[in-house]
Order: sequence, then C-alpha cells, then structure tokens
Amino acid sequence: MRLKKKATVARRIRRMHSPEFKARIALEALSGIKTQAQLCQEHDLHANQINDWKQQLIAGAKGVFGGPVVKEVDTTAMEAKIGRLTLENDFLERALTKAGLLSARK
Repeated sequence: MRLKKKATVARRIRRMHSPEFKARIALEALSGIKTQAQLCQEHDLHANQINDWKQQLIAGAKGVFGGPVVKEVDTTAMEAKIGRLTLENDFLERALTKAGLLSARK
C-alpha cells in the first residue's frame, strides 16, 4: 500500500486594508472606468470583496446627505432638578432676607 504525499499549500497572511483603500477601490468599481476583473487582478483582491465594499459604500452614502444625527435627550430629570434648586434658592433667599443678611449683599 502506497501513501500519497500531501501537497504543501502556502498559507496566505490575512491582509488588513485601510478604509481609504476600500473607499478608493469601491469608487473605482462604481465609476466603471476599470472592470471588476481588472481591479481584482491589479490589487490582488477577490470579486466578492469588491462587491461587499461597493455595497458598504452605497449604504454609507445615505448618511453623508442626511445631516448629523441628533439624539433626543430625556430632559424630564433635568427639569425636575432645576425646579428643586429654584425652590431651594427661593426659600434660602426669603430666610436670609428675614434674618437681615441678604439685604446687605444686594
């Protein structure tokens, strides 16, 4: 019985691409100046990767023209705190005025 040798396959190191690179490639793919096959060969990328970047660019483009996203803040707790502090200030002002200490400061 003869055993087959396993073929040695060189493992590829995972590459990390910058957001600028991804945007540039996605814009090139969307512009149609170069075909997707040309981009794949030129940058050593897979076609699915370029398609994913194009979809992410299209989805992210909505936020460019939508303006800043304003998050609504629940102000009821702050308004209640302001009300309590106003009452305390009014109370202290009246007490100091009755004691004759506040009129000297004004």
